[in-house]
Amino acid sequence: MSAMQILVFLVVGGLAGWIAGVVVRGGGQGILVNVLVGILGAFLGGWVFGALGIGMTGLGGLFLMATVGAVILLSLLRLIARA
Repeated sequence: MSAMQILVFLVVGGLAGWIAGVVVRGGGQGILVNVLVGILGAFLGGWVFGALGIGMTGLGGLFLMATVGAVILLSLLRLIARA
């Protein structure tokens, strides 16, 4: 993975985390945590979509996978915080 690919991955993951923080109302933990969750969500989204046999390519596919993964992670964090 090149440095440019890593940078794109981090930026897309960060934006996805920010959007997930808006989507999951009350689930946002602050901008830094949301960005980190977005980056981790990109990995989770890639794994989930791959496990379901759904192939996504390009920047739009990466963004969709990262956003879905970030929403899942923020929702889980919200449930854990309530417990």
